[in-house]
Amino acid sequence: MDLDVFVSAHRAEWDRLDALLRRRRRLTGAETDELVALYQRTATHLSLIQSSAPDPQLTGRLSQLVARARSAVTGTRRASWRDVSGFLTRQFPAAVYRARHWWVPTALLSTAVAALLGWWIGTHPEVQSTIAAPSELRELTRPGGQYETYYSSNPAASFAAQVWTNNAWAAALCLILGVFLGLPVIWILFQNMLNLGVGFGLMSSAGRLDTFLGLVLPHGLLELTAVFVAAGTGLRLGWTLVDPGPRTRRIALAEEGRAAIGMAVGLALVLFVSGAIEGFVTPSGLPTWARITIGIVAELAFLAYVYVLGGRAVRAGDTGDVEAAERSATVPTAA
Repeated sequence: MDLDVFVSAHRAEWDRLDALLRRRRRLTGAETDELVALYQRTATHLSLIQSSAPDPQLTGRLSQLVARARSAVTGTRRASWRDVSGFLTRQFPAAVYRARHWWVPTALLSTAVAALLGWWIGTHPEVQSTIAAPSELRELTRPGGQYETYYSSNPAASFAAQVWTNNAWAAALCLILGVFLGLPVIWILFQNMLNLGVGFGLMSSAGRLDTFLGLVLPHGLLELTAVFVAAGTGLRLGWTLVDPGPRTRRIALAEEGRAAIGMAVGLALVLFVSGAIEGFVTPSGLPTWARITIGIVAELAFLAYVYVLGGRAVRAGDTGDVEAAERSATVPTAA
């Protein structure tokens, strides 16, 4: 492409579009139609320049012009309760449902790793001795020890808030760092499974596995599921860089990245529920069977939410991405 010739041929159209956008009075119907047509042509020109003869100064000018024109054509839009409802009933469950082929295997493999670590630690005293001194291990695992008092060490509300913040941050890291080919996600996930395996192994070696499960399961089922969803989605985001499919790598990463950001918000809400259970139910005086039942009900409710609402939304064409009107415009690359 001869850039000088191209600019000379289309400069008048760009100037006319700029003039229409600067109009303070209301545009007539014909002027509005002209603005839309010029916006579409200028967007195509921008795409051509970016792909064939990138020029930073010209690209910057046309990008600003296209952005202003798009704002004028589509208008400003304010968030409403309908947006919140659409996110909770369609976009978020659809995103989780679409990622199920990643987070379900992640959950199964991670649980197996945690169980294997727990068995290894619980059956090998020499491994336990590398974790802490025998007196410290007894203090951790004895009745009324640190494993039990941890959940009631602070007022329920502040403890729940602290747990929610920590877990939401871990989930957000899994989603954000997935872009680095998923390697940081694997490390974060392993750290979580190692902590779980250590508790499992130490309490089982002390003959108090039932107490450990009674403390972990009420909140842990939902909490770990949220972590697995975040980790699986982060791994899928990393794989998108390797295999974007029929989309260009930039478009694929943008679409999956937007869905991941939305999922971070949704998972924060899920982790808020698990944090409330951990703060108010886990240390409560309820019987063990009642506390575990509450955890199972919360877990089944979330899975039903994902597979019923999410499956329905995906079959209706929802991908978990933002609404089409909110996405960046995609333009043809041929004149």
